[in-house]
Amino acid sequence: MSLKKKQWIFVRLGLCCLLYIPQLAIGESSKEITAKELYDHIVFLSSDELKGRKPGSPEADIAADYIRDQFESYGLQLLGDNGFQTLEVLKAIDAGEKNLFQFNQHTGELFKDFTPINFSANGSVSASCVFVGYGFDFNSDSLSWHDYEDVDVAGKWAMILRDAPESDGDRDFFRPYRSLRKKVLVAKDEGATGVLFVSGETFDNEDGLVSLRDNPSISDAGILVLHIKRSMADLLLRNSEITIADLETQLNENRQPTSFMIKETVTAHVQLHKQMSPTHNVVAMLSGKNAQLKNEHVVLGAHYDHLGMGGPGSGSRRPDTLAVHNGADDNASGVAALLEIAQKLATATKELDRSIIFTAFTAEEMGTLGSRYFTDNPLVDLNNMTLMINMDMIGRLDDSTKAFNISGTGTALGLEEMVKDAVKKYGLHPTLNPEGYGPSDHAPFYNSNIPVLSFMTSIHEDYHTPEDDFDKINAQGEKIIADFICEMTMEIANRPERLAYQEAGPKAPPPMGRRFKVTLGIMPDFISSGTQGLRAEAVLPGRPAARAGMQKGDIIISMEGKPVKDIYEYMNRLADFRVGQRISVEVVRDGQKHILIVEL
Repeated sequence: MSLKKKQWIFVRLGLCCLLYIPQLAIGESSKEITAKELYDHIVFLSSDELKGRKPGSPEADIAADYIRDQFESYGLQLLGDNGFQTLEVLKAIDAGEKNLFQFNQHTGELFKDFTPINFSANGSVSASCVFVGYGFDFNSDSLSWHDYEDVDVAGKWAMILRDAPESDGDRDFFRPYRSLRKKVLVAKDEGATGVLFVSGETFDNEDGLVSLRDNPSISDAGILVLHIKRSMADLLLRNSEITIADLETQLNENRQPTSFMIKETVTAHVQLHKQMSPTHNVVAMLSGKNAQLKNEHVVLGAHYDHLGMGGPGSGSRRPDTLAVHNGADDNASGVAALLEIAQKLATATKELDRSIIFTAFTAEEMGTLGSRYFTDNPLVDLNNMTLMINMDMIGRLDDSTKAFNISGTGTALGLEEMVKDAVKKYGLHPTLNPEGYGPSDHAPFYNSNIPVLSFMTSIHEDYHTPEDDFDKINAQGEKIIADFICEMTMEIANRPERLAYQEAGPKAPPPMGRRFKVTLGIMPDFISSGTQGLRAEAVLPGRPAARAGMQKGDIIISMEGKPVKDIYEYMNRLADFRVGQRISVEVVRDGQKHILIVEL
């Protein structure tokens, strides 16, 4: 290894002791994809010294620099700002000392009686209050609802029930109107100076307050937004001789607005401290040689971020454990393949008609923020992207079964047949999923009408835990998959006609019924006995469990790392989750444990 390479590592990591250094100095690496180089990349990216590559951290920046420097060493054209496309992520959010909620002689206690919603503006408001039901204002073919029609909320607080009435089976009329953000936007348009959310008994019998760390947002709503307990709301309503429970029942049964003035002045102050940090997609391009086709692009992507040190709200399956979440398989493995494929294709430029864009995405674990930023702010014309290939967790191929998963095979005409033909000589046995939507970085591309393929070997017990280490990587197995993806990339880049996009499945999680806040989309086995766990008697097509690969007869034994021993624990675990959340579900199938990633 060159002295320059050693100095680069030592300076970036600030080490005073020896660290295992991948021997990747320029000129020393193979032009072919090798198991050793794949492993070396993974070892570096998932080392303890990089502390889990949390977006916005110095260690994530080191990983980004490393990837960018590798791209540059292959002779690729760096896009964006010297290879970086920078976005900001919310690193932390905390409530300051000046948060206040009071009326008459009553003063609420922060996090006990009230909490600011994380997208609230900062500031103070003292104003009268209006109850406006569910805060709806819409017309549809099936239903119209106008909570603001007979009241004036201009310059006042709008008190709004969370969520929506019960839906008619799976026909969820209220899905476009039920989110907190949507309701605040409607109230703001009506002139409200602030919003007080409250939970009805049917919606949340335990009346838990929304967490500040529940999907925090960079931008605020422009007005004050708080969540108050039912007990506080009932005190506000005492002169009206009605309770929140009564109002919820009335609204759910009548499905008609019930809005009125509340004879109290509410004073509140919100003080939220948001700490923002820059983070970077790393982007480079290999130009094609065909004058007619080089302006079309195949995109290869993999996310390089992970969960940092874990902890509550991090996505760790062990939120009570603070330790380095190394993320060797998730997703140092995908980045390693991205780098090796880039290096190999860079030596074959005369063989490529279309251009290839290589992108290492940031903030995938925060909700595919990096890939969404990329598609919202494209560095080349999205209309000229013929295919996006995503690599996420491809480092644990089972040598005995050679099984892995490919999603998106139905997103272009003839794409599934191409995959089947190309995979034959590699001895692999993929499970093909035609749908384009999924909980990884290919989803924003599919949402932009771009064909996608997403590769993954398997979910394992080390997923989102500190045990996802490089010593468990099957580098030889990953080489086989990387060779296959490289061949697929070259075939797509050189075919005379571009792929013809076609829709394959929904572009978002399907609507949920309202008996529970979320559902897996299974029919539980209510009568089985002697079984530890909950057996899926049926798995409904197109619902979250089916999309994650759950099968009839699977026995659910844990959700998000917490045990499920029977139907009662299953229901209680399910009540803790929210629509749009990504959770891990551990099942037993034919005596073997499997971990599925379910997008609710």
